[in-house]
Amino acid sequence: MDVELTPVPAVSPPFAWRRGLRGSHPARTTAILRITTDDGAVGEAYHEWSGPMLADIVDRILREELVGERADRREWLWHRLWELDRTEEFPIWLFGVIDVALWDLEGRLLGVPVHRLLGTYRDTIPAYASTVTFSTVEEYLDVADQCVALGYPAIKLHAWGDARADADLCQRLRAHVGPEMDLMYDGSAAFDLHDAIYLGRALAEAGYLWYEEPMREFSVTAYKWLGEKVDVPLLVAETSDGGHLNTADFIASGCATGVRTSANHRGGITGAMRIAHLADSFLLRAEVHGPTEPAVHLCMAIPNCTYYESLVTSNPVVREARVGADGLVRAPTAPGIAMPDFVYERSARNGN
Repeated sequence: MDVELTPVPAVSPPFAWRRGLRGSHPARTTAILRITTDDGAVGEAYHEWSGPMLADIVDRILREELVGERADRREWLWHRLWELDRTEEFPIWLFGVIDVALWDLEGRLLGVPVHRLLGTYRDTIPAYASTVTFSTVEEYLDVADQCVALGYPAIKLHAWGDARADADLCQRLRAHVGPEMDLMYDGSAAFDLHDAIYLGRALAEAGYLWYEEPMREFSVTAYKWLGEKVDVPLLVAETSDGGHLNTADFIASGCATGVRTSANHRGGITGAMRIAHLADSFLLRAEVHGPTEPAVHLCMAIPNCTYYESLVTSNPVVREARVGADGLVRAPTAPGIAMPDFVYERSARNGN
């Protein structure tokens, strides 16, 4: 097989992501990774972060490793990337880009969507509105009203990273929407243990469905102590290095009520399914990190996932195209992963 990388300049409205944490940049270079077999079969993956960084890794390391290998040996190639990671310390997203392209290729060859290859569990899944950071409590409540009107059955907050202000926001949102709606909170690793406990107790009082990544995920022990101090369910292991191996340590510590899994941060489709099955063995949920096309396929294939994550980046709120007016995302029917049209449109506009 051969490997090709196509840079894709992307311009999109910037959005805020916690005080002190970088949000989105309006202009950046993304990339399409394309794997082609000797027979001309093609698999693709869209990399939405740093196209130049991916290009450097492909040119220096991966092309030599991949060219000439069999594209159907996904498991072997996945393990080979972990071997290389030992000394290279790849970015957390690298595994996903390669693995997704290989799964896309297999789906196209067989003429079926990737969730069929994984063993489809469902045909639809509800989507929750996952906010970016807005300016005031009042704006969050306004955004919440719009999300409800657009059909979203649940809302997850990304707030300011101030434990007391965030606790007040979370409780006021609960009072605003009532007791029946599922609410979640994502700390984006803003806190130390002391503040994480304070906020976690407020979330428990407000009946939140889960409390996600309040601290950096380097210390499993800190999460164990947090789990002993708060009653809100902890959703852990989203960005920790080590993928499935590190997720196992979180579960073994007893702190995890649920774990994160994804194609972009947890080792591609191959790694994400490992984590989902690991969690299922302990009767834990494995919630898929989105919003991407690979995430849709994972949501359709993983029984212990309850929602698709739909990012809300603006006010007025624009419902993501994948989400229907009934708040549901439907299983893709096209072969492979089926990247969104906007990726190809951006590439074509730039002559690629």
